[in-house]
Amino acid sequence: MQLLETTGLEAFYGDFQALFGLEISVGEGETVAMIGANGAGKSTFLQALAGLNDQKKGAIRFAGQDVTRLRADLVSRLGIGLVPEGRMMFPSLTVEENLLMGLCTDRKGPWTLKKVYELFPELLEIRTRSSVRISGGQQQMVAIGRALLTNPKLLLCDEISLGLAPKVTNGIYACFSEIKATGMAILLVEQDIVRAIKAADRFYCLLEGKISLGGNPRDYGIEEISRSYFGIGAH
Repeated sequence: MQLLETTGLEAFYGDFQALFGLEISVGEGETVAMIGANGAGKSTFLQALAGLNDQKKGAIRFAGQDVTRLRADLVSRLGIGLVPEGRMMFPSLTVEENLLMGLCTDRKGPWTLKKVYELFPELLEIRTRSSVRISGGQQQMVAIGRALLTNPKLLLCDEISLGLAPKVTNGIYACFSEIKATGMAILLVEQDIVRAIKAADRFYCLLEGKISLGGNPRDYGIEEISRSYFGIGAH
């Protein structure tokens, strides 16, 4: 069953068009990767889904409801959680206070503060520390934990490996199996082709705001995916 569907989705920044007629779906409990180079429109797509870009055309349906024009807070309450690019810590708050912001949606579900600490034990040790005086990897754990505490049906992850050491990124990606075990769907935006398609059930490749390739990653070789990623050859 489809949880998320976009039809003819276009997005704009003033007179600049960033997305062109995107037809994308995510099934319940499915992990879908969206890959593409910097500037391809990946973050714009997630912002459109999360209600953070109101300059859009087309339709977004989530759990059978049209959410195209809903405000971001209402989208979140319906069950779409966002892990934003750059982590977006509240600098005046501690690690735990940042996490607790995720409870503002009042959505019921499996994710509690205790469960987030079980997923990321490192955060329990630094819970009283300022959120801007911890490492980038720890901040990313906070951003993911905060989103999980909204108990979303769909988790949007925007460039979670950006600026992190490979070892740290590996540890964060290893947690996705436990997140998926709760039945949550994940839409993963990444520049890293290999990492993204390894984690995904399906993928879309975005090139200059348009889908250049998509499907089951096991049906394509890495060279074919790379050509689509960089816009080499016709697809």
